Amino acid sequence: MTRISRRTKALSAILQFLCCCGMFSRTSDNPPYDKGAFRIEIIFPAEYPFKPPKITFKTKIYHPNIDEKGQVCLPVISAENWKPATKTDQVIQSLIALVNDPQPEHPLRADLAEEYSKDRKKFFKNAEEFTKKHGEKRPVD
Repeated sequence: MTRISRRTKALSAILQFLCCCGMFSRTSDNPPYDKGAFRIEIIFPAEYPFKPPKITFKTKIYHPNIDEKGQVCLPVISAENWKPATKTDQVIQSLIALVNDPQPEHPLRADLAEEYSKDRKKFFKNAEEFTKKHGEKRPVD
């Protein structure tokens, strides 16, 4: 059994967060991201597990740690922090945690990090409106 096959089986505990077409459907049941779903792409390089997977948001999201191209600032998959023993479910759990709890000290979008830090209410309102406009339709439970 290949390492990817073993790791894929390990994802069963968090498959409730993903639907079969790669949609990140349950980032949160709380505002501001509960008004939509987000399509993501996870690419495992040929050198995996010695190089980290690459995660890209295909759906626009209003978030200080995710840029306009969908690139994510996720420490667990950065070149300097990556460890071959890191499990795929740990990566996805870290992504879910980051979406729900932005880290303004490591922004890809400084303007949103500043807004999040200085006026959380305004950030949540803007993020919720953005999600309603750009988010995918949430799958029905």
